[in-house]
Amino acid sequence: MTTAGVMGLVAEAKETIENLSPQQFAQELEREDVVIVDLRERDELDQQGAIPEAIHAPRGMLEFYADSSTPYHRPGFAPERRTLLYCASGGRSALACQTLKELGYSNVAHLDGGFKAWVAEGHRATEPAGTDR
Repeated sequence: MTTAGVMGLVAEAKETIENLSPQQFAQELEREDVVIVDLRERDELDQQGAIPEAIHAPRGMLEFYADSSTPYHRPGFAPERRTLLYCASGGRSALACQTLKELGYSNVAHLDGGFKAWVAEGHRATEPAGTDR
C-alpha cells in the first residue's frame, strides 16, 4: 500500500468509508440519535461558523473524546450511534471516519467536500465568531 502523501491517504480512506454529499448529510440530520462532529480548529469555527448542533472535537483530540476509557471522553460519543463527521473540505473527516471505524464505531460517515461544500450548496450554518460550543 503506497500512497502519494496525505492526499493519497485521504483517497484510500474514502474507498473504505461512507462519503455523504451535502444533500445526503442534510437528510441524515433529520434522523433521531445522530451526533454531528466538527473536526475543525476553534479559529475555523470562529471565522466561518458551523453546522448547527455540531459537537466541536478538534481532529487532534477526536480519538480521546470518542474512547470511553479515557478521561477526555465526551458525552454524545458512542460507537453504536450514527456519527457524522465534517471538516473544512473533507480530508480530515475522511481520515477521522476511518479512525473511528478502527475504534469500533460501526455507523459513521463524513461530509465529502466538508463545510465548504455545505455552505456552497446553501445549507444552514451558524454565524461566524461567537458561536457557543
